[in-house]
Amino acid sequence: QDMRKHVIMTLLDTEQSYVESLRTLMQGYMKPLKQPENSLLCDPSLVDEIFDQIPELLEHHEQFLEQIHDCVQNWHEKQKVGDLLVQSFSKDVLVNIYSAYIDNFLNAKDAVRIAKEARPAFMKFLEQSMRENKEKQALSDLMIKPVQRIPRYELLVKDLLKHTPEDHPDHPFLIDAQRNIKQVAERINKGMKSAEEVERNARIVQEIESHIEGMEDLQAPLRRFLRQEMVVEVKAVGGKKDRSFFLFTDLLVCTTLKRKSGSLRRSSMSLYTAASVIDTASKYKLLWKLPLEDVDIVKGASQATNRESIQKSISRLDEDLSTLGQVSKLSESLSFPHQSLDDVIKDLMAAIHRELSEKQSLSFSMAFPPNKMELSTTKADGTESFIFEFPNPDARLSFEQAFEDAKKKLASSKNCLDPEFLKAIPIMKTRSGMQFSCASPSHGSPGSSHEVWVCNSDGYVGQVCLLSIRKEPTVEACIAVCSARILCIASVPGLKRVYSCFFPPFPSLPSPPGGRERAEPVGSPSSELVPVQPEDAGPQPCLHISISGSSLELSEPVEGGNRDQASHSTISSSFGNEEIQSCKETTVETTSSEEEQEPGFMPITGTYRQNRHGESPTDGRALRRSSRGSFTRGSLEDLLSLDPEAHQSSMWLGTEDGCIHVYQSSDNIRNRKNSMKMQHAAAVMCILYLDNQVFVSLANGELVVYQREAGRFWDPQNSKSLSLGSPGSPITKMVAVAGKLWCGCQNRIIVLNTTTLAQEHTLQVGQDSGRSVTCMVSTGTGVWVALQSSAQVRLYHATSYEQLAEADITPPVHKMLAGSDAIIRQHKAACLRITALLACKDLLWIGTSAGVVLTLSMSAKAAPTLVGLSQGHTGHVRFLTAIELPDGFDVLFPLP
Repeated sequence: QDMRKHVIMTLLDTEQSYVESLRTLMQGYMKPLKQPENSLLCDPSLVDEIFDQIPELLEHHEQFLEQIHDCVQNWHEKQKVGDLLVQSFSKDVLVNIYSAYIDNFLNAKDAVRIAKEARPAFMKFLEQSMRENKEKQALSDLMIKPVQRIPRYELLVKDLLKHTPEDHPDHPFLIDAQRNIKQVAERINKGMKSAEEVERNARIVQEIESHIEGMEDLQAPLRRFLRQEMVVEVKAVGGKKDRSFFLFTDLLVCTTLKRKSGSLRRSSMSLYTAASVIDTASKYKLLWKLPLEDVDIVKGASQATNRESIQKSISRLDEDLSTLGQVSKLSESLSFPHQSLDDVIKDLMAAIHRELSEKQSLSFSMAFPPNKMELSTTKADGTESFIFEFPNPDARLSFEQAFEDAKKKLASSKNCLDPEFLKAIPIMKTRSGMQFSCASPSHGSPGSSHEVWVCNSDGYVGQVCLLSIRKEPTVEACIAVCSARILCIASVPGLKRVYSCFFPPFPSLPSPPGGRERAEPVGSPSSELVPVQPEDAGPQPCLHISISGSSLELSEPVEGGNRDQASHSTISSSFGNEEIQSCKETTVETTSSEEEQEPGFMPITGTYRQNRHGESPTDGRALRRSSRGSFTRGSLEDLLSLDPEAHQSSMWLGTEDGCIHVYQSSDNIRNRKNSMKMQHAAAVMCILYLDNQVFVSLANGELVVYQREAGRFWDPQNSKSLSLGSPGSPITKMVAVAGKLWCGCQNRIIVLNTTTLAQEHTLQVGQDSGRSVTCMVSTGTGVWVALQSSAQVRLYHATSYEQLAEADITPPVHKMLAGSDAIIRQHKAACLRITALLACKDLLWIGTSAGVVLTLSMSAKAAPTLVGLSQGHTGHVRFLTAIELPDGFDVLFPLP
């Protein structure tokens, strides 16, 4: 017991010291640098980068220290401490905080170095702060403390277990604590190694670039240096010349070589040296650099015809092997005994392998000396060949192996790489300071069903740009529609036209004998998962569009998706200005019915309710304009007649001044005529169509539900209102999930029954109630959720509400930014967060505050990994949306 208490006292003392170090970082360094009068000492973005996650770490460990202190104060023979350790180290929040700190650690060190070089006064501040803190610890010594702390916990728990009998009540808790801490330590170590590896690779590439005269733009996301090889180029004219190969994961560089001491340039920003991987004592000048995809090693006889013949034979044998592999896989699905077929396939594959081995041996042993290698590259004006001599045959074989391995890995990664970028589409700015806010495809008449409405605002004017996706993306109009910021937009389908002699005039009437069953409301479980498309719909091309700055970008998705479903385009938006952290800012994202239910029309026989005598949130100020220009109101008598406008889809725009503008078609907005305008008491946060109703959340916490009578257009007086939130915590995001409405309010998700409007379940996301739900998308049986200012996205089950997965965007974003300038990298990595989500086909698209767009495969059987798109944005990705492509859309439209 004395030894147990001694170890606990050691834990208390070391935890007190650790908390004091974190407090010194906060009180002695971070807070003074945050003061306005000290803004000249260090750039604010660098301050955020240096002290990222420190406040969160301090808050957690202050609570843990208090618990340990209470444990020591109330010490007795059966006292437990393992339960405190389990409670502390089993929290996802703590793991995420430490992971984020580790991922950012090298960036934080780099930020300190940059600040020192940029402003000498910052160096003096650090020296003064070190003298003033009690332990006289330098900033770098304090920053390493969190990295070193977790292994210390492992040792303390190990010592505790040594002195804790197995029958002691604390023993099982200590076993659990040891396992939890070990998992945290392994994750942190893995993150540290990964971050160091990425940083090391980026620095080496940067260093190599500085050593090659004439080399530019060598740094690129995910590019790694593999090896250098000294060779001699054999030229038909001019004899032999010394050359140097630099092989990268996606690039081959050839330079001249002068074996002299010294180097041309040194990078002042290098943390790592390239001396360990290249010969820095020689001078290099760029001759050419070629993508690995465009370079091949010519193997075989010196006669081109012989080499070509052998290569063709090898290619045919490779194809035969591939075909037999497919046949073998198909045979496994046979239920009838097929041993004889398997034997035949096996014999054939063995024979082909023997023939392939002979051909490959022949190609390697032909006319070329064993130390020579021929490279060929295909250019626009034909094929060019180079012949190189290696010091010995082993060096040639080693380089060829590394070259071929790199090509195979590159080809393999290309099969699952990001969708191909196609085009940037400029959007005209009618005023300076315009920022993209939201977008939605329209679901209307044939003339307007392939349009995307892109909204942008400057705080004073709301503008809509009509982007046509008929034959090729074209901006048809940019129209100012209101005098406020447009926060959200939703496409609302019209009523479905039913051509039947058994058309029931009221929903209460039964379906005719032998006729079709009564139509289910769109979005119900029975109809939601069925893709709606024409019966003869065949394979259609796809595009993906992303907006960068004040332009749109188009990209083609990866192959392998379900070609039987309707194709989609994806649009993301970005703008260079920083986002303002407020409840209104968090709603800047598309909420379109296209993601959840049938794009088109609603069945007239769907469920509906009347609320003619209920209190209207519009206070009688709402008016509706018919297509003929007269103002009309619906009445019960109108139920017997069909309003032609009811079949038209509409676009609902919600603004910061509490107004909803409803347009029936693109023709209306071109004429600046809205068919309906509804004024509310607070800003419109988001709009969602589901189950023949339109749900509108307001900044004061209200949820307004607009309902449509049978055969009529929307009536602003036919609505209900309920309070789910408060002015400080409104509903910030809504999404349809399995026929239910999920509403994000603070860090809670409220699940509503759309018929009774009753709350069926409440789900908590994370521990911080100060972070509200900002992004939420439904994907089949799961829902992806991201919180405000968070770099994590979580997957929840649609019916059991269990958390299924979690992904952190920090590592892949840092990888994509590794090749950027240090200042840009620090700026973009600071306060990294998820700003937009979209589920399209089998991909989850993630927009980030760094301007990097990530994709995550939702159909992968193995653990899914986040992949960064090579086309980034200068500012935050403000929205992502998708559109179904029309028949005849030309993927190969003229590019700029």
